[in-house]
Amino acid sequence: MACPVNHTAAELNPALLPLDWLLGTWESDEPGEGCFPSINPFRYTETLHFSHVGQPIINFMFNAYHAESKKPLHRECGFIRLQPGTNRVAFIIAQNSGLVEVEEGELTGQQLNLQTHALARISFAKEPHVQQISRVFQLRPDGRLEQTVSMATDNQPLMQHLHITYRRSS
Repeated sequence: MACPVNHTAAELNPALLPLDWLLGTWESDEPGEGCFPSINPFRYTETLHFSHVGQPIINFMFNAYHAESKKPLHRECGFIRLQPGTNRVAFIIAQNSGLVEVEEGELTGQQLNLQTHALARISFAKEPHVQQISRVFQLRPDGRLEQTVSMATDNQPLMQHLHITYRRSS
């Protein structure tokens, strides 16, 4: 027996008002750039989808594709929570690489600054292992969303890994 589905749009929980600028679907407006000392530089496209179901939580799904071949690359999904009465934000993220992380940080206006709070990985994850991630989302004055991701591994210090901008598509 299937569970009933509520097809009416849920009202935005007031706790999410400071993050309402993220909601919707965002498409990269031009390929983003990825680099790291242990890999060849690459270009990618990405779709971000931020949604809610009325709870004080944002659900998200990020899907990245190789810019030239269009083959699927990286996938992330999870949840965003705001600590009530503060500007503290947490991202709970599961990645298709086998990495699960909690990133925490602050919301300042329309910018999110996040850093690794906790990391776990599958026992057979590829080395070198990720040890730290920092991420910045910023809504630019031109209406585009910008994301910069920095990463540290077992053998590399924290450095920029990804940079991309998006336009809202819905």
